[in-house]
Amino acid sequence: RDPASLQVEHCQTLRGMARIILLLFACLSTSNAGGPKKEGVCDWTKGRCSDDNNLFNPRLGLASEVLSQSILKDAVEVFRDRNIILPTFAQLSNPKTIPVEIQRALEKVGPDDKHPLNLFRIHWYNGPDRKTRVDVPSYLVLPPELTGVDATILIATGANFPMITAHKVLAAYGCLAPRLAMGQFNPKTHRAIWPSTGNYCRGGVAISRIMGCRSSAVLPEGMSRERFEWLEQWVSDPSDIVRTKGTESNVKEIYDACNQLEKDKENFLFNQFADYGNHITHYNVTGPALHHVFRDFVAKEGAGRNLRLRAFTSATGSAGTIAAGDYLKDHAGSKTVAIEALECPTMLYNGFGEHNIQGIGDKHVPLIHNVANTDLVVGVHSELTDAMSILIDSEVGRSYLRERRGISADLVEKLPLLGYSSIANILGAIKAARYYGYGKDDVIVTVATDGSNLYESEFESIKKRQFGGKFDAVNAGEVFGKVVLGASTSDVLELGEVEKRRVFNLGYYTWVEQQNITVEEFRSRRSQEYWRKVRSQLPKWDALIADFNGRTGAAVKVA
Repeated sequence: RDPASLQVEHCQTLRGMARIILLLFACLSTSNAGGPKKEGVCDWTKGRCSDDNNLFNPRLGLASEVLSQSILKDAVEVFRDRNIILPTFAQLSNPKTIPVEIQRALEKVGPDDKHPLNLFRIHWYNGPDRKTRVDVPSYLVLPPELTGVDATILIATGANFPMITAHKVLAAYGCLAPRLAMGQFNPKTHRAIWPSTGNYCRGGVAISRIMGCRSSAVLPEGMSRERFEWLEQWVSDPSDIVRTKGTESNVKEIYDACNQLEKDKENFLFNQFADYGNHITHYNVTGPALHHVFRDFVAKEGAGRNLRLRAFTSATGSAGTIAAGDYLKDHAGSKTVAIEALECPTMLYNGFGEHNIQGIGDKHVPLIHNVANTDLVVGVHSELTDAMSILIDSEVGRSYLRERRGISADLVEKLPLLGYSSIANILGAIKAARYYGYGKDDVIVTVATDGSNLYESEFESIKKRQFGGKFDAVNAGEVFGKVVLGASTSDVLELGEVEKRRVFNLGYYTWVEQQNITVEEFRSRRSQEYWRKVRSQLPKWDALIADFNGRTGAAVKVA
């Protein structure tokens, strides 16, 4: 063959070899896409993370069997001696199923009494007096005159919960009760540690106290004075209030204090940010309650209309309450909207900072946040929630709402049921309605964790800082115009696949690198099948609670 032919054949061979090398490189790249497992990054080329991780992890509340017969025996003895009955989660989800003798006995128990029967009031069906049971959870209907959007916003009021006038007592029960029934928490020897930025630790202290367990609240020193005054009345010893450095955003400092406390084996940590009992309880109790609120509104106002539940909004906080959004998505097809303070935009911009929307946490993504099922993130200015608190809690502001905005006197008088995070949830709903263009037949539901009574000690300082010490009708109009009518679609992020990856992976630096969660435990949370398996534990928990009550023999006698 001539040299020219040999040269052509040689070039073709080289091209063939190059193709093979490129193909091999592509295969290797694909198999490693998303990074090695040790870096805690999911294999996104498969569309999901591995969900074969074992769900048995008692440290995170993932267990559904008796773990220690000896601890269970001690717990049964304590509850038998004190005649304490634990409600099942099915009863808290549907209080009509609570035994009649217990319902009658509750008539003689005040909602703030340190009485074990108040465990049966830890649900959404308490009336405004916080004592009687109602057929539908209490909620407010926020009309366009108040919100500035055509969509209707419904907000369930958490101030009707017993003992702490906030719904976070439900989360605390959801973390403690299963641990008792499975023989993991020993009320004779353990001290319950409740880390929080306010309401969860109060709920934990309350249920610990009425169960006769010692407990400690761990919270930032900069939280409202009302929280500390309440704790001082409920803890067994003043040293059981652990004040950490900072304010709402300083969750890392809470973790550091808890890690020190956990070195003492008598301390049992109930970390709401990583305890799946928090998620499971809100999915199965708060979710159905909010769906009931929507259905009740449809029954009353739906004639001739095609009302649709479009979205649920919730500040992330510990990511317990936002689990109700998973329930509503499963049963009504709604979107889940996460709210965070714009001064500390963790999910929005990987940001950090200080803010005053007390109770919503920040600077990290909670382990129990089902990020992959979240649709929208909305930033809300802390100074705006402060300003709205003054508007709805002052007579000048309420007069403005009645006389200038045409809002009914009945609704205006109920607005103090809204605390800082409640207002943030509403503002997030307004921004979501504008972003998605929701109309008159669209409904958004949300929750009011607590009321303004927990923050009144701060109102004078807010007036001085924002209004020069005096709040008048002009200020009221300016606040309404800026906060409500001026709420725009800025600082709103729709979570596509890439953004979900970013927010999900952001949690790695808290949980794997700082809090001793394994990579496998962290990665498995990407799959929705994983969350379904987590929630499937609840019927087993109820069976354990029923067995626990049977062992104690506790009963209510009605004269």
